[in-house]
Amino acid sequence: MMLYEWYEAQRALLSPFSEFASASSKLYNHPLSLFAHTPMAHRVSAGLELMHRLAKDYEKPEFNIRSVQIDGNEVAVHEQVAVLKPFCRLVRFKRFTDDLPTLQRIKAQPTVLVVAPLSGHHSTLLRETIRKLLEDHKVYITDWTDARMVPADKGPFHLDDYVAYIQEFIRSIGPEVHVISVCQPTVPVLAAIALMASNGEPTPRTMTMMGGPIDARKSPTAVNNLATNKSHSWFENNVIYRVPVNYPGAGRAVYPGFLQHAGFVAMNPDRHLKSHYDYFLDLVRGDGDKSDFHRDFYDEYNAVLDMPAEYYLDTIKTVFQDFALANGSWKVKGQLVRPQDITTTALLTIEGELDDISGAGQTRAAHALCTGVPADRQFHYDAVGAGHYGIFSGRRWREKVYPRVREFIASHEGPHAGAATKRPTKRMLGTSDSGTVTAKKPARAPVRRKRLAA
Repeated sequence: MMLYEWYEAQRALLSPFSEFASASSKLYNHPLSLFAHTPMAHRVSAGLELMHRLAKDYEKPEFNIRSVQIDGNEVAVHEQVAVLKPFCRLVRFKRFTDDLPTLQRIKAQPTVLVVAPLSGHHSTLLRETIRKLLEDHKVYITDWTDARMVPADKGPFHLDDYVAYIQEFIRSIGPEVHVISVCQPTVPVLAAIALMASNGEPTPRTMTMMGGPIDARKSPTAVNNLATNKSHSWFENNVIYRVPVNYPGAGRAVYPGFLQHAGFVAMNPDRHLKSHYDYFLDLVRGDGDKSDFHRDFYDEYNAVLDMPAEYYLDTIKTVFQDFALANGSWKVKGQLVRPQDITTTALLTIEGELDDISGAGQTRAAHALCTGVPADRQFHYDAVGAGHYGIFSGRRWREKVYPRVREFIASHEGPHAGAATKRPTKRMLGTSDSGTVTAKKPARAPVRRKRLAA
């Protein structure tokens, strides 16, 4: 049970070598350095830079969303903590502008709660999702805390607590919110809204579920197979470790992020090896754009967090072994989860054609569970050519998926909010990108010139 300590020792040992490699790389690359003019200097510099990237420790990245473009105006964005919990921060991206027409427009836009996955990566993985949503919405996101940073005296964190957090965040924002869940949280989000409906509470206007394991029995992937082929006790005895003493959460039982990262890499080792080799060649050629793209991607991909052991083990058993939500047997704090009790919240499910984490049909299964939602308020979209990450980031997210999400939210917002009131067309229900969906947009107010500050 000393694996975590060995990992920390290795990290501490590699840290000075990583910094030395970084400094040496600059020595062979800086134009004022004599070493930069020696034979093979570019290759030596590229090799040292790659060594630095492979050995360095990756900290949690920032969202780094400082502004967005709305109606041709640059609108400032500031992060605010709306609710602070031991294991999560509810972050609001507050937008500011001096342009009155733009200010009036953004005040009338729908409010969206993005529930980020607690499955290894930080919530900043959804940076591009947030950036695009901010063009047309007020946006909140769940920013989960690395479990190794939570003191042990804060107590355990179970899947039931995750559901309770989501309910608290929804109540805090208000029932006018539109909830978007990406991957893992589709299950607890559906449970949270179902329990609120069962208790007679107001529920969100819409719920959009993207690439999640609502019913993991359908089209099982390598992730699903691992969970079903190993017993619950195997996970408890082989992947759960205690946080070392050099962290605030010392002694807390966790599923370490470095194990999750190793699993990510093991799924596609050839792809990662080729990516690093291509990075080396791009450095040698001096291709700055491709090199920057590689750095940005792996700065995010290699930054991982520890998950509370209770939550991780609950998820394995409830979602991937018992299929409790799909079977109708899941109880949260003693209360049965009944998705059929949801009647007023519209539903949109989104799947990626090439998703190798949540297989085809796993997310769409939500429709069979939410029988209380009228058929004309249920929609599904298949993103052709998109993998798991493609449904919430990259070109396909921006050009194909986001327009569907935007129209779906606008069509269920209501005329008082200044959003479109036209229902999504039936073509949204199709499974190809050939259909075009058009939502009625509010008239655009005239754009005034900004005044320079005196």
